[in-house]
Parts: sequence; structure tokens; C-alpha cells
Amino acid sequence: MTDRKPSLSKEEKRLLKIKNEQGRKRPAFRRQEWFRYKKFDEVWRKPRGMHSKLREHLSWRPPNVDAGYRSPKLVRGLHPSGFREVMVYNLADLEKLDVTKEAGRISSGVGSRKRSMILEKADEIGLKILNRGEN
Repeated sequence: MTDRKPSLSKEEKRLLKIKNEQGRKRPAFRRQEWFRYKKFDEVWRKPRGMHSKLREHLSWRPPNVDAGYRSPKLVRGLHPSGFREVMVYNLADLEKLDVTKEAGRISSGVGSRKRSMILEKADEIGLKILNRGEN
């Protein structure tokens, strides 16, 4: 198992720290009236109703998705560890990854035999796997 760190510039490290702090403070954005109907999931949907109080951003309504909650552009999409996540389906996918900047996430459809082969190969080349499955 490798406990590698990504190669990031000073600015990227600073912004990644800000991104992780913002992520902890960011509220759970939920669909309007998700609690009211069983058929509504909690997944965010933009409120579009003409009389919608949530669309009008009234203060007593839950927070609305807005550009102000976005993370810094330079580190957007990075894993909290600082690596860029790349899905891995087979051994050939490991060859394409940059060990210094990318980390693999093994697909859920991969079986246990191929998964163990991928983990062995990742350890050989020093690649970080985000979902190793070890406790």
C-alpha cells in the first residue's frame, strides 16, 4: 500500500486547503419539498415554479445552489487528497495514469480476481488507489 502525496505547487496546496474547508461548510442542497413527497429524492433540482419561494432566494428558505459556493478553479474536481480521480477498469488503464498527479478508483463492476491484480500492479508502479477496500 502506498501513502503517496500528489505533486502540487504552493498555490495549488493553498487552494486545496481552502476547497476542503469550503466543502465542510457547504450546506446539503436538497430539492424543494423533498420531505413532502416520497417520490422526490433529496437530489438537487433547480426550482422553476412561478411562485416558488426557494427560487426567489427568500431568507427563511433553505440555501440555494449558487456560484458563490463553488471551489477555486485550479483545484476544482480534485480529490481531497489532491489527486485527480481516474476510473480504472483493467490493468491497461493503470498504464495510462500519471503517478505524480492521478489516483485510481477501481470500478464497482470489477470482480475480486481482477481487483487483486490491479492492486498488485498499482503497488508495483507506486500508484495510489482510492478505494482499496482495506480497513
